[in-house]
Amino acid sequence: MSRLEQPKMILICGKICSGKTTYTKKLIKEIGAVHLSCDEITLALFGGQIGEKHQEMVANTINYLFNKSLEILNIGVSVVLDIGFWQKSERDEATAFYSKHGIVPEWHYIDVTDDVWKSDIEKRNANIKNGKANEYYIDDNISKMFSELFETPSKDEIDVWITNDWS
Repeated sequence: MSRLEQPKMILICGKICSGKTTYTKKLIKEIGAVHLSCDEITLALFGGQIGEKHQEMVANTINYLFNKSLEILNIGVSVVLDIGFWQKSERDEATAFYSKHGIVPEWHYIDVTDDVWKSDIEKRNANIKNGKANEYYIDDNISKMFSELFETPSKDEIDVWITNDWS
């Protein structure tokens, strides 16, 4: 990024295990951005064992990441925030937060077919069982719960619509 370009605030939206982090890792190399991930922090601090405080810890982590992203943007570095933003209300809150600070976020959505999604969940779970990944294990109950919680964004909410065909 040249000094004349404004740093970007990119928000990644998509179902759990839809390919958000894979896409984000590619994107940060392309544009020279910092990757901020809620899962990365909560897994590093709690090892996936948060239990009944999970929602509270995730909310605190997201608040921290929003504020940290402002610091990073203010020194001229782009940020890719990999949280998921599963519900429209979360996307609206994020847009309002950044707008309040004079920032227009760029929304990227990772779309995934049910077949690819199920295959990716199986791959992730196998990697976790084999000690090759430090991610959240997605059993059938969690998969169903998150699938029901997820609200697919409308085309007018999203700046960049990506179809996960790399799995």
